[in-house]
Amino acid sequence: MVETGLLEFFKALADANRLRIIGLLAGKPYAVEELAALLELRASTVSHHLSRLAEAGLVSARADGYYSVYQLKTDTLHAMARRLLADETLDDLANDVDLDAYNRRVLDNFVDADGCLRTIPAQRKKRIVILRFVLKSFQPDRRYSEVQVNEILAHFHADTALLRLELVGMGWMAREGSTYWRVQESARARGQSDTWSVW
Repeated sequence: MVETGLLEFFKALADANRLRIIGLLAGKPYAVEELAALLELRASTVSHHLSRLAEAGLVSARADGYYSVYQLKTDTLHAMARRLLADETLDDLANDVDLDAYNRRVLDNFVDADGCLRTIPAQRKKRIVILRFVLKSFQPDRRYSEVQVNEILAHFHADTALLRLELVGMGWMAREGSTYWRVQESARARGQSDTWSVW
């Protein structure tokens, strides 16, 4: 789940006037009345925006006579920017997303209740999902004759030649003469790293 601090940060910046206030405060501190005059807003509206920015830790206030003067907390802004640019933070933004949802949707659309393919998808990304599904029927440490490969593939679709050709073309199965075997994932990853981006 995206952490609350980041959500509050983005919500605080999701307003054009609040961004203008931050821009002004980046130059020097201002009182509410000064900001209101510069932005042509009511003082109450500016106070509301400043309150949202303060809740996000982006501004602070100090008393100056009868007025409260606001200044930008540049240390907080810089710290948040560093966090947002960190690889682990970017990864965490999507840690509650189901990464297998696309694969399941493709399988639901193209595979019937018996595990047979209704059709072989033409779109490359969808076809990779289907090929990955078919590949699971082959044991990594076993050799298969072409006849055996065709028998297995025939369960999925009548066009066994296309499936066989695609599995070899993807580097997921290897062939020597009429003997086939499933390639170990580490070996595939070295030669086919681009195909694994969908998993």
